[in-house]
Amino acid sequence: MGIYLVAFALFYACGLSITVGYHRYFSHKTYETNAVIETIILFFASLSAQGSALKWASDHRIHHAYVDTDKDPYSIKKGFWIAHVMWLFWDAPSLEQKVVPDLMKNPRVMWQHKYHIRIFIFANIFVWLFFGWLFQAYLASFIWIWWVRLFFLHHCTWFINSLAHYWGSKDYSREHSAMDNYIISLLTFGEGYHNYHHTFANDYRNGVKWYHYDPSKWIIWTLSKLGLATRLRKTRRFRIEEKIILARKAELLDRLHGCLLQQKDNLEEAIETMSKELLHKLSLWKELLQQQKELQKKNQQELAQNFKQKVRDVRNAFKKDCKKWQALSKQVLRITVPA
Repeated sequence: MGIYLVAFALFYACGLSITVGYHRYFSHKTYETNAVIETIILFFASLSAQGSALKWASDHRIHHAYVDTDKDPYSIKKGFWIAHVMWLFWDAPSLEQKVVPDLMKNPRVMWQHKYHIRIFIFANIFVWLFFGWLFQAYLASFIWIWWVRLFFLHHCTWFINSLAHYWGSKDYSREHSAMDNYIISLLTFGEGYHNYHHTFANDYRNGVKWYHYDPSKWIIWTLSKLGLATRLRKTRRFRIEEKIILARKAELLDRLHGCLLQQKDNLEEAIETMSKELLHKLSLWKELLQQQKELQKKNQQELAQNFKQKVRDVRNAFKKDCKKWQALSKQVLRITVPA
């Protein structure tokens, strides 16, 4: 039983080192941390057999820059299995130094890049032998802690490139293939909210809602509370709300496109009008809130209190319009087929 628990613990530690470290830290710089945390990340990532942080970040930054195009190294447009794993064998790009100039100044990253194959081999041999000795089960340790762990770890990581661009919903943007899917988040250490990530790539969160399963987000947040991570980057709420409205508007209009419904013109007009009104109220809410904060900074409490009521009124009006928008969305989705 101990062997299985250790294999699962290492599976999760290595997976999080990829998502918390290779992805959100080295590739996207969504937060800052110290040399000790960097070293821990690089060690567990080296156990994962996913190459160096430098090469991983290079591939991933190219993926974001050219998503869904021929230059995307693991574009879902090339096919599910190519995006999942086969790109590694015949379409993997070479290291682009101009894409990762910041990482090339990091001595820990460069040392790991230089020796990552040796580190992977010796670290895994050490882990295998240590737990084989501890449990007096060398063969079971070799099979479960080394090979079974790596098999599931690789496929769970590759699901981010394949399944997360194939199955789910587009809640924040319809301009790319990335999708949000709660089930995929369970398999990918919180990376299943991929539509959000591709829309707001510099946010340290993938699951933006409090109830979203995103252990990578929780770890980064915890590190920040312990003083081990700083400058966590978050997308502003109003920007997120705006993208949600625009994405839903595009989806509804796509559904109506080509339909021969009698009420098509009326529905399209309602979508345009209601989305425009929502965006207007959202902009007004943001503006009033900013003015209120400026008055509070100037200690003009009485005027700030008046703005507080205005903010509340606009917020409530926005929420009421959101309910109407949801009702309209359900109506259109009910009577149309996916575009």
